[in-house]
Order: sequence, then C-alpha cells, then structure tokens
Amino acid sequence: MGSDSKNSRNSTDSKDSLDSIDPTDSTDLIAIAKTVRTRGLKGELVAEILTDFPERFEGLEKVVGVGPKGDRTDLTIEDHWFQKDRVILRFKRFDSVDLAEGLVGLEICVPESEAVELEQDEFFDWQLEGCKVMADGKEIGTVTGVMRTGGNENLEVSNGEKDYLIPFVEAICAEVDIENKVIRAEIPEGLLDL
Repeated sequence: MGSDSKNSRNSTDSKDSLDSIDPTDSTDLIAIAKTVRTRGLKGELVAEILTDFPERFEGLEKVVGVGPKGDRTDLTIEDHWFQKDRVILRFKRFDSVDLAEGLVGLEICVPESEAVELEQDEFFDWQLEGCKVMADGKEIGTVTGVMRTGGNENLEVSNGEKDYLIPFVEAICAEVDIENKVIRAEIPEGLLDL
C-alpha cells in the first residue's frame, strides 16, 4: 500500500467518491490519511493527512480503513473538516468516543484506481518504491523509499549490503520506466561512496 504523495523530477483526484468498496478485495490501496486519536464526544477522529491533495476529501464518502495487521474495514465518511495540518473525520455508524476508539491507528485508503492524475514526469512514492536503479548497465539496488529534505527529494536505494541516497532529479535519474519498474541513472563520480 502506498501513500498519495507525489514526486516530480522537475517530481486532484479525478474521482472523489466510490460507489462501492469491498474491504476483502485485494485491490491495491493508497493511504490518504491516518487516524491518530479521537476528538470530542461524537465519534470524531483526528487524522494526519498523507496526501498531497487534501481537496480529495471533498465529496469523498467510501473509504477503506486498514489496520496495522492489514485488516480492512469498509467506512463511510459522514463529515470532515480541516484543523491546522490535520483532517477531522466522522464516519457513519461511529457516533461515540467508544466506537471511534476502535478506528484509531487505521490508515484511511482509497483504491489505487482512484489516484490523482499526475503530470508527465510526476510519480507517486508507491510507484517509485520497488523500482530497480540501473547505472552503466549494472544494478545499483532497489528503491525502498523517498526521503524529502527541504526542497530536495532523494531515492532511498538498497542492494541488501549497502544503502544509498540518490537525488531524484532529471540530471541523475534520466529515465523512469514505472511500467517495467526500472530507473536508469547517470551517477556522478563519488555519489555512491558517500
């Protein structure tokens, strides 16, 4: 399962509501929020926003809550609003603190098919993760994550023995082939020695 954060080397959702989600379906999901605690007496939950597109909550109703062990729960958003850098969620059938307490710690997800359409040369973190990084015909390793440091994005790459941070810029990551899960890189001398 990935999150709905994008990357652009230069690194809105078209659909905001789903007719039906089967929580037992093995469809890949994208996390858009994570519930961290209850709020108030009416079953509201405070959630960290995991999407670069918070406007996607507008009109969104059907979501899947995914627990730490992978268990899935079909949920319907009754109301939402933003407070500072978080979203407050209220779900149908969870109208008390006691009921909402069981939803704390869930990742709130939508199917991958509902991902926001990105511009060319923009990618979601989950699309980059698992890509093999190749340089001069040799495999450097596999992307395990994306690290953001200020305005920079770096690919976390591991080959099992060593970990690397490779800047995700067009001058270095010259070709990104998401379909074949390959990134062809032109690694500057000394970068892999850091």
